[in-house]
Amino acid sequence: MTQVHDHGGGVRSLKVPIPDNPLGHTLVHVVDTDAGPVLIDTGWDDPASWDTLVAGLAACGTSAAEVHGVVVTHHHPDHHGLSGRVREASGAWIAMHAADAAVVRRTSEARPERWFSYMADKLTAAGAPEAHVAPLRTARGRLPGLSPALPDREIVPGELVGLPGRRLRAIWTPGHTPGHVCLHLEEEHPARLPGHGRLFSGDHVLPGITPHIGLYEDPDDTTVTDPLGDYLASLERVARLAPAEVLPAHQYAFTGAAARVAELLTHHEARLTGLLALLTQPLTPWQLAERMDWNRPWAEIPYGSRTIAVSEAEAHLRRLVKLGRAEAVPGSDPVTYVAV
Repeated sequence: MTQVHDHGGGVRSLKVPIPDNPLGHTLVHVVDTDAGPVLIDTGWDDPASWDTLVAGLAACGTSAAEVHGVVVTHHHPDHHGLSGRVREASGAWIAMHAADAAVVRRTSEARPERWFSYMADKLTAAGAPEAHVAPLRTARGRLPGLSPALPDREIVPGELVGLPGRRLRAIWTPGHTPGHVCLHLEEEHPARLPGHGRLFSGDHVLPGITPHIGLYEDPDDTTVTDPLGDYLASLERVARLAPAEVLPAHQYAFTGAAARVAELLTHHEARLTGLLALLTQPLTPWQLAERMDWNRPWAEIPYGSRTIAVSEAEAHLRRLVKLGRAEAVPGSDPVTYVAV
């Protein structure tokens, strides 16, 4: 049965399933406008997910054919996956921040072998064992989510998104992805909760999960980015908004945005401190990931999740290096890092 929740004030959420994923579902938000419903995210591109989305829209008294537009918080397939199918059904526009639109364009145009080779080289440089890297060198086919729809419109940070009859302002919140946006509904909360409107937070701020912060992947760009630094600065931006309620893309709506931001900032500071304690000896990113605290022992972490864990370790390493608290050991190959 499709699960629809009415948040009041012309805002509803639908639980759209994510296949074979512990997150379970994406919360697709349906915002009523004078020109028809606008979706904030759409869910994973899968037949069952599409059927759930269609049934949910029907339960809201509308249909995919009536959707006016799609606002994508970020390019990940559990958020952007069904956007193209919604557009095909309705002619709706799709809006996304330019940085994530560039990711979509780049991944859509590249051959799958290019990405597998890039990932293999990155993991080798991070000190991954050959047993982990070898499957990537022989992989074929396209990775899920690498052929999503190209957007029609650009979400410009600080500006109102074009929703007739509504005030929805884009807040650039990079970190989880380079073009992640939160969306601030600048209207009085329907229950008159204290605070300033409601915030559609995507994956930026979740009530009980710390979002993954890994490296921004671009095979053709050698710029040394700082995703964790971007994320921490973005968190503080959200806290200053002081929304009355947060409507995230996973789990459930919640109040107390500033308190949740404070918890996330404390978590990452503790994580950085813990990494410094590990870096009393030189370690590669892979060795560091093996020693970090995860939600299960390293031996129980699946193959794909280990790759994600190494990316998160590297993002934290970059932050420590930028802060002058760690450095690469000259001449090490693969590169190792040590606390300063």
